[in-house]
Amino acid sequence: MASDDSQRPIIVRRIKKVAGGHHGGAWKIAYADFVTAMMAFFLLMWLLGSTAQGDLKGIADYFSTPLKVALSGGSGSGDSSHIIKGGGKDLTRLEGQVKNGDIEAARRTVNLKAAQQELARVEKQKLSELQGRLVDLIEATPALKQFKRQLLIDITMDGLRIQIVDEQNRPMFAIGSATLQPYTRDILREIAKVLNDVPYRLSISGHTDSNQYSGGERGYSNWELSADRANASRRELMAGGLDEKKIARVIGLSSSVLFDPENPRSAINRRISIVVMNKRAEEAATRSSVSVTIEKAADLSTEVVNSEDKANDKGAVQ
Repeated sequence: MASDDSQRPIIVRRIKKVAGGHHGGAWKIAYADFVTAMMAFFLLMWLLGSTAQGDLKGIADYFSTPLKVALSGGSGSGDSSHIIKGGGKDLTRLEGQVKNGDIEAARRTVNLKAAQQELARVEKQKLSELQGRLVDLIEATPALKQFKRQLLIDITMDGLRIQIVDEQNRPMFAIGSATLQPYTRDILREIAKVLNDVPYRLSISGHTDSNQYSGGERGYSNWELSADRANASRRELMAGGLDEKKIARVIGLSSSVLFDPENPRSAINRRISIVVMNKRAEEAATRSSVSVTIEKAADLSTEVVNSEDKANDKGAVQ
């Protein structure tokens, strides 16, 4: 019996199409990671923009250290006394660090006496060099060479002393006054050029002989005369270019400090003394405690100078 194909059932398979199917939640995880990464990136940019350069270097140094070593301690971790290992300012150091104050600084002992002696030696050397320059200046300058017998230069315990002294027939000032002779002006101006180059300050003092004015000490006396002559010398040094700040004091000593004590009326006692002071003498000169004798003499002279006729009192030869 032949098969009848017409009697076979026809099976029609239809594919059902859905407009939108479920793709799972993997994309959400990827998107969340992306947003998190972007947030971290912008946060990093903000931190970098608001952090100082020194802090940035510290951050770079921190990340250059292996995290394992930084957490567990050991060589290179800093090893300071923090709760978490790895403290300290410089994490690149191989040795551990400690806080300031945990270790006493090494004490150094200074020999003060030796330092003072070395300072005195250096000062004396500089003043000796200055003395040599002045001597060379006197020899090389015709205006000064003819007066070299009246220019006395020596080193004392207070510094370098330059004395301009009178001779019997060649005084530095007009008789009995503070008016400088023309050649005295030349001497002071030439000296000022050299003294302006040294880093030391000056003391200028005026001296007279023991000859007194006819009015005695109560009128215009040798105290005023010596002070006026010292001030006249100061003005002439400044006219020669000396800086005013280099002058520490200007004093008049009358005949209290004689150059030739055995001959108190000798012309050599009339002089101007310029001392380039060392540091010790400068400190002593600028202290508040000035010589009581000089202060009293100056005060006494100021009180009585207006009560006497200055012109009538100039009877002695100074």
